[in-house]
Amino acid sequence: MKIIFAQANPSPDYDQTRHNVGAQAVTSFGREKGLIWKKQARFNALIAEGKRGDQRVLFVIPQTYYNDTGRSARSLCDFYKVNLQTDFLVVHDDLALDFGVIRTRIKGSDAGNNGIKSLNSHLGDKYARIRVGIANDNRPIQQSDADFVLGRFSKSDQQLLDTTILPHINELIDKFIDGHFQADSVTKTSKQS
Repeated sequence: MKIIFAQANPSPDYDQTRHNVGAQAVTSFGREKGLIWKKQARFNALIAEGKRGDQRVLFVIPQTYYNDTGRSARSLCDFYKVNLQTDFLVVHDDLALDFGVIRTRIKGSDAGNNGIKSLNSHLGDKYARIRVGIANDNRPIQQSDADFVLGRFSKSDQQLLDTTILPHINELIDKFIDGHFQADSVTKTSKQS
């Protein structure tokens, strides 16, 4: 079994915010594959189940707040007894990367991301990640990190996300499911892509 876990905040108020780009990615993948989402209170999550050959794949959007997603992840990993190093993938926003940059990792620190800090405290730091850059040169100088990550993408950025970035993330998720995920790869998309 594989678990594809999106870092996100619950409720429609957070839809299409920068902090929920992980949920946009996993939802996009699920829509492409025709998956059906169900709320599972036992795991504090929305979950869609897919299959690749004889392997089950769970797509998870936690319903805890972003900074507390480790609880949902821990309950899932304990219940399904997944190998964190090979079978658990997190898709999350990264304020340290420019918008349009996608980076893969296998392990690492939280680098100031409170959602990753929660996951690391519950699971340790040895699991695969797709880091999706959200930093933007147009960000107002006075704007706090919290206000920025909870803001929505501009229309042009959302279009780039939908047409170029999310399809690339879908390819990376496919590679993870098939066992071909490569750590430390960096992709830079652009408006010309």
